[in-house]
Amino acid sequence: MRDKRFIAEHRGGPLSMQKHCLLAAWAADCAEHVLPLFSNQHPNDNRPWHAIEAARAWTRGEITVGAARKASVTAHAAAREATDDAAQFAARAAGHAVATAHMADHAPGAAMYAIKALKAITNEETVIKQEHAWQVEQLPEEIRDLILSTFKQKFAFLSL
Repeated sequence: MRDKRFIAEHRGGPLSMQKHCLLAAWAADCAEHVLPLFSNQHPNDNRPWHAIEAARAWTRGEITVGAARKASVTAHAAAREATDDAAQFAARAAGHAVATAHMADHAPGAAMYAIKALKAITNEETVIKQEHAWQVEQLPEEIRDLILSTFKQKFAFLSL
C-alpha cells in the first residue's frame, strides 16, 4: 500500500512541491554518493550520471516530469546491463532518485539502493552504518521525519 504522505498536493495528497523537490534533491545526493561504484565498472556509460543531473534539473523546474521519467528508464537500463551487483545497485539508486519527480516515494529507494550497492562490496557493518549516517546528515529538516519513519517501516531488513 502506498504511503499517502508521499502523494503530491496536486494529486490530493499532503506533500508540498517544496518538500517534493527536497526529496528529489536528497535522493540524488544519496545516489551520487555511490555512483562511482557504477562508473568504476562502466566508465563510458553516463546514463546514471545523467539521471542525477535530471533529478536536480527537475527540482529547479528546468525539465518536465516526463523528461525525468525517461532519465529514470535509462538509468534502470544501465542497471540491467551492469556486470556486478554494486554497479547495478548504484545505477538503480540513480534511477530511483530521478523517478522521485514522478512519484515522491521513490526517494527512500534511492537511499536503500545506495546502501545495497555498498553491501555488495563489503559486509563491514561500520561502512554500512557510516553511509546511512551520512544519508541522514544530508536530510533537510523539513523531510527528516518522513524519511526516517519510512526507513523504519520499509527498510528494516537492511539492519541499519
